[in-house]
Amino acid sequence: MTKIKKQKIFISLIQSFPLILLFFLAFTGFDLNFFIFSNSFSFNFIYILIFYWILKKPDRLGYGLIFLAGIINDVVQNFPIGISSINYLILCVIAAFIRNRTLVPSLLYDWILFLIAILIVSSVNYSILTLVFSFPIKYGTLMISSFITFLIFPILTKFFHLINIIELKEQNAK
Repeated sequence: MTKIKKQKIFISLIQSFPLILLFFLAFTGFDLNFFIFSNSFSFNFIYILIFYWILKKPDRLGYGLIFLAGIINDVVQNFPIGISSINYLILCVIAAFIRNRTLVPSLLYDWILFLIAILIVSSVNYSILTLVFSFPIKYGTLMISSFITFLIFPILTKFFHLINIIELKEQNAK
């Protein structure tokens, strides 16, 4: 295989990385859990993925594909169909609004607005699951998970930013 073909394949893999990761997380129901003092804590990796890529490169994840990933996630997680899709699309709307209003992007600004976004999404999630579907969910566990997701956001943002830089380097190397 020629060097140009390998480079094109590599660029297309880097460009489709967020989409591949989104569907991997949706199909596997992958949720990172860790234990501290025999308590299980988790964070929602998909929220960070969607928020970052809609905020920085909205052409990488389409809203229809995010909706489909939410439906798949509901089937895998045994939630009522459409709950994750609603959450993901609300997160998309908030990220798109922030992207259009931001003049100078900064990690701190994005981080604080991400906290507000996941609090809104968690509140909607809790309200729909408890009021409409009478789904047993603990509000404390949901808030701890949201807070841990908030704390891990800068780390994953740096990782996604590195992927973005690799993509730019490969495109400029042409």
